[in-house]
This record gives sequence, structure tokens and C-alpha cells, in this order.
Amino acid sequence: MEEYVIIDAHSHLWLRQDTTWNGQAICQTNNGRAMFMGQEVQMLPPFMIDGKNSAEVFLSNMNYAQVAAAVVTQEFIDGIQNDYLEEVQRQYPQRFLVCGMADYFSEGFYAQAERLITERGFRAMKIPAHRLLLSNRRVWMTTPEMMRMFHLMEDHGTIFSVDLADGDTNVAEMQEIIAECPRLKIAIGHFGMPTTEGWHEQIKLARNPNVYIESGGITWLFNAEFYPFHGAIRAIREAADICGMEKLMWGSDYPRTITAITYRMSYDFVVKSPELSDDEKRMFLGENARQFYGFGQLVKLPYVKNMSE
Repeated sequence: MEEYVIIDAHSHLWLRQDTTWNGQAICQTNNGRAMFMGQEVQMLPPFMIDGKNSAEVFLSNMNYAQVAAAVVTQEFIDGIQNDYLEEVQRQYPQRFLVCGMADYFSEGFYAQAERLITERGFRAMKIPAHRLLLSNRRVWMTTPEMMRMFHLMEDHGTIFSVDLADGDTNVAEMQEIIAECPRLKIAIGHFGMPTTEGWHEQIKLARNPNVYIESGGITWLFNAEFYPFHGAIRAIREAADICGMEKLMWGSDYPRTITAITYRMSYDFVVKSPELSDDEKRMFLGENARQFYGFGQLVKLPYVKNMSE
């Protein structure tokens, strides 16, 4: 089998999940479960019994699956994890690039973002834009304070990682940001939400030079059809036709997606697909992310035979 450099462009880490979003509680219980806005869900694989989604457990999964490096993003439903992620970046600089996140619901969040970028060394910042649409309020990404933050990020070479609401909900805002900050590197997550109407509008944003698309959560979006996720492959082909395969990056959305599949399965369906060429697989699985995020020397991870083989 062809060997590929594998880089995960969308993952999550936390030591404790205890937060609220839109007035509803999100907190870990036991056996990998969590109370999620009034419903108990399997947030983590059941063997993660302490609720800790640690870098060390993730590295074990990465080593097994031969994933050389990962981008750790953030989400409001996990709570702001800047302190832990700063420690992860310091401890494992070759394996992780982590995203900082400010409390965009708070007045004066720019000061938080400025410290994360200029004092604490975060090389990327996250906005879960789909979470900015609350039941009684919307936070726009085009306010003067937001734009001030984007200019700061552009000046410091800080990457903007963003997950957008369904369809074209945030597309006009993104177009304004791209026009205002043409040197700002932008990674749009969740592959534009390809199971929802209007997702192509998000993919079209990657026609701009510094905008890329990453596929975090694509196996979750196509979970109903399950492995080998033929619908996800079709979505990758459609996106490549719109913006070019050189603008697309693989992401897993670890750890939530591996409650249903193994970590290796979250990219293995791409490796085994006859619908993509070796060059396309090489770009999608790692080379595009290596270039976009600026990963340097990567570890080489040998294949270790399973006991069941």
C-alpha cells in the first residue's frame, strides 16, 4: 500500500468538560459519557472512563494510526481550553499545533485574543461561528472588535480556524473578512457541512488564495451510511471540482467521531477509495496541511501489526 504523510487538521483535547452553552449545561459523567444540553450522550469512547481527553491518549491513537501531527481546535461545548492546550504545545511541539480561543460573547474579548497571540504564542485562533447564533442573540464576525482581531492575526501570521453555520449563513461575513484581510490564512472546518443545503457556498470561499477547507467531522456527517463513507468521497470530489484538491485537508474531529469508528478508519476510507488518485490522496491526507500550517520535520511512524492479523 502507498505510504502517505498523515496530518489531522481537526481534533480536540481537554482534561475536563464542564461548561454551559446557550444557557444549557455540558459536563462529563462517567464511562466517556456527558450530559449535553439535557441529554446524556457518549461523548468519548467508553474505555476513556475518567472523562479525560488527554494529549497522551491521543498520541497513542496517532502513533497506532501513523498520524504524524495534528491541529487541535476548540469548541464552546468543551469549554475554553487555552491553559491546557498551551501546555500541550509546549510539551509536544513536533506533534501538535493548537488553536487559542477567546470568549467572543464577552465585551473586550480583543484583549484576551491579543494576549493569546502576542504573549502566549498561539499560532492559530478558533471561532466556532456556528455557536455564535444563540436563541436570543447573534455575535457577528464583522464587528469592529472582530475585524481588529483579524488584522492582528494577519500581522502576526496567526491562522484563523473557523466552523461555519449551515449553508451560506456566514458566507457574507467571511467574504468581508477575506476582502479586509487578504493575507489572513483561513481554515474552514467540517468540510462546509456537506450533508446540508447550500454547502457549496462555503467551499467556494476556498477559491481565495489563503482559504482552505478541512474535513473534521465528515465521518460523523455521513455516519448514517457508515464505512466506507461513499457519500463523503463524493463530497470530496465535488469540493475538489469547486476549489481544487490542493485546497482540501483531512481532519478527524477526534475524539467524538471515534465513538462510532476507530481513529484509523476516519481516514482509511480515503486511502482505500478507488475514486481518488494517489496524488490526490497524498495532498488531501497530509501534504496540503503540512504546507498550510507550516509543519516542519515530522516523525516517521512504522506500521505495527495487529495481534489479530
